[in-house]
Amino acid sequence: MSNPPSSQTNAATSFGEAHNAWTSTSADRVSLVRQMPPPRALQIAAQPAQLEIDIARSVLIVVDMQNDFCHAAGWFGQKGIDTSAARRPIPVIADLLPAWRAAGGRVLWLNWGVRADLANLPPTIRYKAKGGRAEGIGYGEASPDDRGPTLVRGSWGAARIDELQAAPDDLHVDKHRLSGFWDSELDGVLRNLGMTTLLFAGINTDRCVFSTLQDAGFLGYDCVLIGDACATSSPEYVTQAIHFLVLKLHGFITDSAALHTGLQSLSAPLSSVSSPP
Repeated sequence: MSNPPSSQTNAATSFGEAHNAWTSTSADRVSLVRQMPPPRALQIAAQPAQLEIDIARSVLIVVDMQNDFCHAAGWFGQKGIDTSAARRPIPVIADLLPAWRAAGGRVLWLNWGVRADLANLPPTIRYKAKGGRAEGIGYGEASPDDRGPTLVRGSWGAARIDELQAAPDDLHVDKHRLSGFWDSELDGVLRNLGMTTLLFAGINTDRCVFSTLQDAGFLGYDCVLIGDACATSSPEYVTQAIHFLVLKLHGFITDSAALHTGLQSLSAPLSSVSSPP
């Protein structure tokens, strides 16, 4: 005699991230239907057009705000490079992060974090890092005031600067090229989380920020450069050229004031947005 059906309903088990998960209520039933979060539209003043983005599918990528670039005792500082430009975005980003997170936006820290053995760094990258000089300090090497190996993953120099604090659910990806998409897990992380719109902050505007933004556009992401949340030690005309290329070819440019205004004018607080059935 067969047992009667149970009056209890098995609880659903989730497999995967919230934006990209299967669910199962039993060993022989699996749903591949993703439960995407409801859109949370954010209006932003931008160039060359006004923008509406979905915070639920957007991530703010903060590039290279690390000790070796921004701290006076870091790699650049010890080489005699003025770190004032690298530090310029700090208060802008620090002011923006709480408002972005409060609206439900994700933050991803994209930082240099090379292998200690440099096994995947080709000659060009090593040559440029040392300034083409045998006595230059390159990746993985210690500066005279030894703070550890330069930009090696887990070292003091590769760490995020103290003025910018990460939240527990922020994302972290190491890179070892100017573009964060080369030979890294960045694309896999973003796609697995269902992210489609990327906002960029950090340094340097014309190097790692632009290289990553350009590759993001090539890969099909929507790209928004937050102009005053980025900086570079290069001449001003270089930033003007990058802005021209972003507007012409790759996406949009906004600023932190416009983003704050949009975040403040959201029609409903995050807590009142209903979850998908």
